[in-house]
Amino acid sequence: MSPHPHLPLRAVLFDMDGTLVDTERLWWEAVEQTARRPLTEADRPEVLGRAVEHTAAWLAAATGADAAALAAELDGEFARRVRAGTVPRPGALDLLDALARAGVPTALVTASSRAVADTVLDVLGRDRFAVSVTADDTGRTKPAPDPYLAACRALGVPPAACVAVEDTETGVASAEAAGCAVLAVPSLAPIAAAPGRTVRDSLAGVTPEELAGLVGPELRVMSWNLWLGGAMVDDHRAKQVKAVLEAEADVVGLQETAGTAARELAEALGWHHHRAGENLGIISRHPIRATLGDPEVGFYGAAGARIAVGAREVDVWTAHLHYTPYGPYEAAFDGLPAAELDAHEGVRLAQLRDALERIAATADDGVPVVLVGDFNAPSHLDRTDAGWPVSRAAEEAGLRDSFREAHPDPAAEPGVTWSPVHPVHEDGSGRTEPQDRIDYVLHRGLGVVDSRTLVRGTPRPWPQVAGNEWPSDHAAVITTFVVPRK
Repeated sequence: MSPHPHLPLRAVLFDMDGTLVDTERLWWEAVEQTARRPLTEADRPEVLGRAVEHTAAWLAAATGADAAALAAELDGEFARRVRAGTVPRPGALDLLDALARAGVPTALVTASSRAVADTVLDVLGRDRFAVSVTADDTGRTKPAPDPYLAACRALGVPPAACVAVEDTETGVASAEAAGCAVLAVPSLAPIAAAPGRTVRDSLAGVTPEELAGLVGPELRVMSWNLWLGGAMVDDHRAKQVKAVLEAEADVVGLQETAGTAARELAEALGWHHHRAGENLGIISRHPIRATLGDPEVGFYGAAGARIAVGAREVDVWTAHLHYTPYGPYEAAFDGLPAAELDAHEGVRLAQLRDALERIAATADDGVPVVLVGDFNAPSHLDRTDAGWPVSRAAEEAGLRDSFREAHPDPAAEPGVTWSPVHPVHEDGSGRTEPQDRIDYVLHRGLGVVDSRTLVRGTPRPWPQVAGNEWPSDHAAVITTFVVPRK
């Protein structure tokens, strides 16, 4: 089975000053006029790509003048120059027209004020842009990611599937922090190439196809607890294969494999696999370059594999943490306070920290990391009744929760994974089973396009599960990533 292709280019987000129009020079002149002195190389970080308010505050600190008055003067000087001499940069209009013909939406994302942006939009043509975001539209402007994130929200597109076009280090930092691929076209100061960043001298000759090539390949990662290998459900292996195919997964981190599931699923799919101990496994349509961690790990623990995704490599780890004592039961049935709930997470916390140490020991610079698994613990991003230290420890280690990146509001999108077959507690008491998100796809160094849970069909509740189409007591979690280009 062939790997997934590059994601389609969903939008192109353009900086304005110095990128689309030759206004960085005008801004430089406006700052010199307001400062009453020539600017030097040392002044560039406080001027290029900066909002009026930032540069005004910098001038105020140096001169003792009132920052608000300086901001008004800067705005006026710059606006006057823009109205008198706005000139599109070479290739800018041709690229905008080509993107329009290709059906790729565009946005204007600038640190200038709305008044200045509107003047430039009149020159470029407002109909060329679906969205415009200015310094007046977000609480923070560049180099914070807020402007690019706001543009992506307005367009309804994930940042990882977008290219931002910038001319300054400040703007590049903003776009990269938002998760966009970047085409840098320096105007007044050089910009170095970097992973996920391409540098060109000019927009002349840039095509939509070239921009689409800047968006890295897709990697769809699935976390799935197979429930004792699937043995509780009839014809479970065939149903597992169907589920993986429906998910269109590239890599699946497995828990409760009953020893043979990783190999048997990989053989059925024509994939690569790594078996670790009697409980963990990884299957991948991409080649596995190396196995990571203890190959004889016990029932609980973590194991990983380094996977080749085109020209890049990604470390994918799968983990299974101990199921007892189970915090949601202790909260719902026993009424334990937060301090006791957190104290009872000690075994899982130790297991996760061991996994994090193993990940750190095998990590290489520039190689993204994915950690999936059944943590048997809720997330602090979902519940506030305790600290839930397991998910916090992963976050403190630099791993991001891909599902909550895609769905920040737990009330709107709870993402429950436990349990599709346990609506009531299995002790016969009739008590409602706590429904929680305890399975995760965490990452470092990738862009999140989407994340979702998967359950096929409508599973019958325990114990009438043998005929279920879904061969597990957990929902799976599937996240689509973009792997940044080198």
